[in-house]
Amino acid sequence: MIGSFRKDGNTSRIADLIKEQIVSSAHKEKITVDIEKIQLGHTDIRICRGCRICFDRGEEKCSLKDELLSIRDKMLEADGIIAASPVYVENVSGIMKNWIDRMAFNCHRPAFAGKIAYIFATSGIGSSNNAINAIKTAFSTWGIKVAGENKFRTGELMSYDEMKTRYQKAIRKAAERFLRAIKEDSGKKPSFYSLLVFKIQQSYWQNADKHQDTIDYKYWQENGWLQRSCKYYIPHRASRMKTITARFIGIIIASFII
Repeated sequence: MIGSFRKDGNTSRIADLIKEQIVSSAHKEKITVDIEKIQLGHTDIRICRGCRICFDRGEEKCSLKDELLSIRDKMLEADGIIAASPVYVENVSGIMKNWIDRMAFNCHRPAFAGKIAYIFATSGIGSSNNAINAIKTAFSTWGIKVAGENKFRTGELMSYDEMKTRYQKAIRKAAERFLRAIKEDSGKKPSFYSLLVFKIQQSYWQNADKHQDTIDYKYWQENGWLQRSCKYYIPHRASRMKTITARFIGIIIASFII
């Protein structure tokens, strides 16, 4: 998932090198991989209007009939997602931010629990943490496990050869970490943040007597997430202590929201 218009820019080039390393590492382990590169700047994803239709009536009812949901469906089918953005004004590009905004319904109805992601950003003089955190926060809220992240300093345009020389080790580690996370099914070891978000939302909907006719409430109810015995969107392997702590803090935070 490349948040840039430039098909042969730094972000796209780093993604290509990580892809090559993933294919190479998978081949050595006799693993078959199928990778699709999505250049968000060259897809039909229109500007979010903030109309709340996706929240209130469902994403299928959005009046912007573009490629957003087809990309969402590809994410649902994938074992792992690599998301990257150039740094523009100390944050993600507008292209990446608009995609995140259009996917915001997943903050209410998380559909990606168990998925793995690797995140990176590129910039000319030093990537800002804001860009990484923008993607990481969205993904974690949607239930995606972020298995790793990196920042690449690339100047205006760095050649493939220079990238390989300067970042060969980082690219190899990124590919290996991503593959290992998928093999180990580490998506079933959610982060503390994801466990916390789950508990906050669970508490909210368990007490949302006036909102039981909403699409969000029905989604949580149909998935069995409102049951007090449910600790996360899917059966998970997070430690008991982490789960208990996240749920305890989540209850406290929720008490100020509900």
